[in-house]
Formats: sequence, C-alpha cells, structure tokens
Amino acid sequence: MTTTTRRRAERLLPGVVLALVAALPAQAFELALPGSAKLAEERITDPGSYAVPVAPWTEMEGLLTDTVEGRIQRQAWRIEATGLTVLQIMAPLRAQLEEAGWEILLDCAARACGGFDFRFATEVMRGPAMYVDLSSYRYLSARSPEGAYLTLLVSRSPAAGFVQVIRASVAAPAGIPSPEAAGGTEPVIASSAPDLIQTLEAQGHAVLGDLTFASGADELEPGDIASLDALADYLAADPARRVLFVGHTDATGSVAANVEISRRRARAARSYLLERGVPESQMEADGAGYLSPIASNLTDAGREENRRVEVVLLPAVE
Repeated sequence: MTTTTRRRAERLLPGVVLALVAALPAQAFELALPGSAKLAEERITDPGSYAVPVAPWTEMEGLLTDTVEGRIQRQAWRIEATGLTVLQIMAPLRAQLEEAGWEILLDCAARACGGFDFRFATEVMRGPAMYVDLSSYRYLSARSPEGAYLTLLVSRSPAAGFVQVIRASVAAPAGIPSPEAAGGTEPVIASSAPDLIQTLEAQGHAVLGDLTFASGADELEPGDIASLDALADYLAADPARRVLFVGHTDATGSVAANVEISRRRARAARSYLLERGVPESQMEADGAGYLSPIASNLTDAGREENRRVEVVLLPAVE
C-alpha cells in the first residue's frame, strides 16, 4: 500500500482504527468502514452456503460463481451523507484487503459487472437496509490466503451510502458456537424506522424488511412489527399522507394464484395499521404476484427475498 493510498484511506475513514494484522487468521480480519457507518442489518447462517461471484455477468455464461459452505455472515451498513462517491467508499476497503494479502477475484463497476443482470443474479440484502442504484454501484469479491471469501457491494442513494459485506468462512471460528449449537435461531430481520421513512420519501417506495412469509403464506407474525409501527406514526402525523402496500411472491405456482397470495399479504399489512387506528382512506393494498422479483427465483435465498411487501408513497390528498 503506497503512502499516498494510505493517506487517502485515512482521510476517508475518520475516527476508525485500521484493524489489519496480516498474521492473524482470516476470520479475525476486520474491515474499517467510515466513521459514520452504522450497521443496518446482520444475518448469520451457520452452516450455510453462498455463491461468490468471480466474473462479470455475460449473456453467454450468465454469472460465474464459487459456492462456499460454512459460516456465512451478511451485513448491510449505511453511511450518512458525506459527499463520498461510490469509488471513494470502495477504494480504501479494497486497499485494506490487498494489504492483508487477500486475492481480488472480481472488481467491477455497474455496467462492467453486467448492470441490471448482475445485480439480480447475485445476492443482495433487502431494503431499506441495503440500497442499490443500478447505474452506480461497485462490486468486489476476494479470497484470503486461508481460503475464506469476502464480497463487497457499494452503492448510494441521494441521502446516504450503502455497503454490503458478506463473509464466507469454510469453518466457524473456534470457540464461537453456531446458532443451532447454542440452541438459538438466526437473528430476526428488522427494519430501522428512521431508515424506512427516509427511503420511502427519497425513493418513493421501500421494502418492509421485517415482514417475512413462508411460500404460499400470507399471515403476519404475531406481536409488534417495527416497520408497520413506524408507518402508523408517519401516517398519523399527517392525515394527508397516503400509501399503497404491494404484495409480492416467489415464482412457485401459477400467475393467478400468486397474484391472490400477494394481495392477501398486502391486505395483512393494511389490516395491521387499521387495528392501530390508521384511517382506511390513507391506505390501499394490491398485489403483483411474481411479476416484480428483486432476486433470483432459482435459489432458496432468492425466493425468500421475493416473498415480501413493499410500501409505495402516494400523492397527498388535496
């Protein structure tokens, strides 16, 4: 790492100590993110599998991947608006990997990666935790000398930067039991209320990340739901605000059956808010079936992402 590159990385990473010791095992490697970065979501699967992209998407071959089985850690980080470009966020992260001896397998920008096709062929965490601008993102995959893998997906919205970090280790770190061994379960996906509202107002729509459905199911889990509670407060603060809930499914089954399931999922979200006193006039609900996927329907993880409810901001009542 040159002196110039090091100084640039230090300028872009204020207040963060670079935790890089090349002699440490791969599992101990820690990326230093910008000081304003906040963890929006984390999921750990142990054991699990992850298809690591190792080449850009092409029409001839699709997306070439290396499949890794072991402990898979997925994180989405949000960086509050700092004026950094996508490349300025990615460059110091790449420099850290190179300094620690990682082999860069793939390093590309939006169109060079394969654009839309690459984005929807690889694994991306759901919004509002992660946001990807299809015209402005960068992707990197790397392999450590010990055989672990790490991928980075960096993009930004008008208000913030987003970094997805996925680590794939061939074995769980010593002394850290898997969730199954500890008698626990995978962490619950939860939406951050401030991020949800910011995404909704900035982009006009947002995925309700803490609403999850089994294939063919349309009922919400019992108890409070953070994203819907945030929307209830948002709508109550201004009676002119209106939203549309749109349900989505994976591609299992017929079009007609999936459209009906997706409508029931959207209505379940609306019913939750009705029970909390939000007027029916402020909400609509409909379903798109499997006509608007955000991930591949060829994998279990992709189908799970596609089973979702999104909220769309409608024009205010005049």
